[in-house]
Amino acid sequence: GGMIAPFLQPELAWDFRLERVHSINTSAHKYGLVYPGLGWIVWRSKDLLPEDLVFHVSYLGGSMPTFALNFSRPGAQVLLQYYLFLRLGFEGYRAVQQVSQDVARFLARGIEKIGAFTLWNDGSDIPVFAWRLTPGHTRNWNLFHLSDRLRAHGWLVPAYRMPDDLSEMTVQRIVVRNGLSMDLAARLLTVIEQETAYLDRLEGPMPVEGQQPGFTH
Repeated sequence: GGMIAPFLQPELAWDFRLERVHSINTSAHKYGLVYPGLGWIVWRSKDLLPEDLVFHVSYLGGSMPTFALNFSRPGAQVLLQYYLFLRLGFEGYRAVQQVSQDVARFLARGIEKIGAFTLWNDGSDIPVFAWRLTPGHTRNWNLFHLSDRLRAHGWLVPAYRMPDDLSEMTVQRIVVRNGLSMDLAARLLTVIEQETAYLDRLEGPMPVEGQQPGFTH
């Protein structure tokens, strides 16, 4: 939410305006437009940063406190994040995130209209949404089967089993990021519609042995 709420829901109080929020972190590769490897965190104040997370190193003739894995990786992602903040600005990020939200809501509406699925959420908060197979819809297939059918078309839409107290429930999730255009989303929705129709035409159950959640990121 740290890269979505400020731009798409500016009226939402979610940050340091809430007394109990001590830190805010985000994965920049999801909505910060930076390639994988960068995440960042800010604390409300210095006294809230646990001292055991701070390393004091001797560098360039003096002691420098740092909260990082020292000298272990390049800083290109950090520079790229700075550049994008300066280059795109608030309005640029708002426009990019709005497109992602529009695509998420388009996909969610389309998947709901198929009739086989019940949405967990519709992408209107952040551009992420999930759905489950509507109880009673079918005994012949599950979301792992649909995930396999989509994979055959080159779409990785993993299915996840829920925790033990919801062990009978499986969901699929789509994270809409910059680059998943409306055109691509329409193609994905067409494939989901086609493969759901294929599975619904089955006259007997699909095998379920060895089904495991797919790769998640």
